[in-house]
Amino acid sequence: MVLKTELCRFSGQKIYPGKGIRFIRADSQVFLFANSKCKRYFHNRLKPAKLTWTAMYRKQHKKDIHAEAVKKRRRTTKKPYSRSIVGASLEVIQKKRAEKPEVRDAAREAALRSDFSTHLELHNDLEHFFSEIKERIKKTKDEKKAKKAEVAKSQKSQQGKGAAPKGAKGPKLGGGGGKR
Repeated sequence: MVLKTELCRFSGQKIYPGKGIRFIRADSQVFLFANSKCKRYFHNRLKPAKLTWTAMYRKQHKKDIHAEAVKKRRRTTKKPYSRSIVGASLEVIQKKRAEKPEVRDAAREAALRSDFSTHLELHNDLEHFFSEIKERIKKTKDEKKAKKAEVAKSQKSQQGKGAAPKGAKGPKLGGGGGKR
């Protein structure tokens, strides 16, 4: 006769028929616990991974390796073979492989020279651009300084016409600011 066993939702132990505690949550999810200890820990929201006697802890800390047969997979080595790539057919690739290294080096050097010349052109353009920007910034700074000087001059002339000079105020008199 075969007995249908279930697993404890907390500890991972086997629960035989007629044993264990069944708990049904408000969202109608069923939890089966091996004993009141597991039920109590579950309701106190303890994590089973932190208790050394639970199946989850043992699995995380590799204590139960003998139970699971661990198979090492053999890697299958792929044999290299040639095929065409997008943008280059197989014949073109084989031609490039067959050509002499001197020819290849010369082609690479020519490509580098052309790249360098375009790089120099870009560099010169950027230098010109940045020098223009620096000139603009300098011009706006000079304009701001001139405006500031003009404003300061106008304020001095207004103060001299009879307005009381703004200076340090006298000492404060009165309460010392005690408790309120």
